[in-house]
Amino acid sequence: MYFLFISGGEIFVVVVIVLMLFGADKIPGIAQGLGKGMRQLKDATNDIKREITETAEKQGIDTNLAKDLKKDMKSIQDNIKGNIDDVTGPIKRNL
Repeated sequence: MYFLFISGGEIFVVVVIVLMLFGADKIPGIAQGLGKGMRQLKDATNDIKREITETAEKQGIDTNLAKDLKKDMKSIQDNIKGNIDDVTGPIKRNL
């Protein structure tokens, strides 16, 4: 099993090194600090998104523009893939 291109043995080595450096008694505090930091980052990101959305709505800007563009790009991409398959289909069958 690979997690972020790291195998199980490599994860085990990292855990052992962390235990040796910090000790078993300090690891929960470190994990708690990391968790709080990640939560603050997520909250800040959500606040920024909310502010942008609220400001856009107040000024009458269509906030669904990105969704519409993504949908249009997906249909164009599907159309292009279909055209490529139409052209390469006979070539692949001949090989």
